[in-house]
Amino acid sequence: MTPDNPIWTGDPTLYQISTLSVPFIIRVATLADSVYATIITEEMAISAAARGTGIAKRSPEYVAKKMEEGKAVIALTHDNQWVGFCYIETWSHGEYVANSGLIVAQAYRKSGVARAIKKRVFELSREKYPKAKIFGLTTGLAVMKINSELGYEPVTYSELTQDEDFWAGCKSCVNYDILMSKDRKNCMCTAMLYDPADHYEPEETKKYFEENKTGFERLLRFKEWKLLRPFLKKSNGSKSVGFLHHFFTR
Repeated sequence: MTPDNPIWTGDPTLYQISTLSVPFIIRVATLADSVYATIITEEMAISAAARGTGIAKRSPEYVAKKMEEGKAVIALTHDNQWVGFCYIETWSHGEYVANSGLIVAQAYRKSGVARAIKKRVFELSREKYPKAKIFGLTTGLAVMKINSELGYEPVTYSELTQDEDFWAGCKSCVNYDILMSKDRKNCMCTAMLYDPADHYEPEETKKYFEENKTGFERLLRFKEWKLLRPFLKKSNGSKSVGFLHHFFTR
């Protein structure tokens, strides 16, 4: 058994973290879970700062509201210690859904809990909004891998919601200037989408990711070099490479 595969215990919400031997519960959050809102938002900010990449900041009040609405998933230990969290946002009058703010407490990272949370919030999104397109933006290869296992496909930004409120949420991200310099067509994040009306099966998207993950990793590194360079006041004299140059400058 590996950390990527929590041990099934017979309860549909209960898993065993194989690396730590600590049971944890994954369920839809309720208003009673708002006691964790502050620590969740603080961990989001710390994680973003450590990665050097930004996410839209969320207040404890905002997170608590998502819990009250039944639009969030939380992971806890058997003794109610916070483990992880993710929430749902809707855009364009429910046509698009985003599973946002995925965060796992530092002690439980690389345990498989992030994958389990993403799976549950994806299921919750499908339950609440069966016709909606589900999308995500991520700067991490690990999240791309998890998304691909659920049936998400990499897409261009033009395929995401064009709701102004969504893009306004990026203003608190450290990379917002990059986004706007590219007319909202590209940024440090990779866009991924699940379209219930037109999609590949999870086995297919997972296979595609595994076959191309080296290329995706290089693509993320190229983004850092290409998109950050003007803002770090580095020389613009270097030549770009092939189709990557076309993709990132169009």
